[in-house]
Parts: sequence; C-alpha cells; structure tokens
Amino acid sequence: MSFPTRFLQLRKDNKLTQPQMAEKVGIHITQVKRYEAGQAQPSIELLKKIATAFNVTTDWMIFEEGERDLPDGLQLKFEAVSQMSDEDQRTIQSLIDGMFLKHTASQLQRVG
Repeated sequence: MSFPTRFLQLRKDNKLTQPQMAEKVGIHITQVKRYEAGQAQPSIELLKKIATAFNVTTDWMIFEEGERDLPDGLQLKFEAVSQMSDEDQRTIQSLIDGMFLKHTASQLQRVG
C-alpha cells in the first residue's frame, strides 16, 4: 500500500473525518485531502508526527508489505547473531562493515 492509501486507512480505521484528522495531526484540512489524493507527500517530521499520533511505524506508512523484509536465510542468521555475546556481535558488525566497504570500492571502480 502506498502512503495515500495508508493515510486514508488510518483516518477511516480511527473513524475520523478529514477535519478531525487534520486536527489530530496538526495540519490544514487541505493537506489531508492532498495526502489522501496522492497529490503531496509529507515531510519526515510530519511522518514521525503521524506515526506517533496513531501508534504505527513510519515503515508501515511508506513501504509496501514485505518490501523491507530480509530473505529467510538472512533473517534466521541475524536472529542467531542477536543471541550472541556483545563481543561476537561487534566482530560480526565489523565483518559486515568490511564487506560494505569492499562492495562500495568495487562499484566505484566500475564507474570510474
């Protein structure tokens, strides 16, 4: 679902009119209408304000279902890492950081 759809869903799920939604979020009703119609996108600060007001995450408001999910193999590995000692987690973080640097360097070589 896109932001306009989620924004509208929040309003309807909470049985709010557009004026009530505007008041709850602290924006003008015209802006509510523009968001619902997909004619405008909120600022990051406003996204945070909406998420806080309705107890949802900003990820839920802007990403499609599953768009940010990890592949199952990685998800299981990260869950296992979360059970390790702090020292082992720092070591794994360093390894991941090193792989990111290696990947970025190879990308830069291809461009340059």
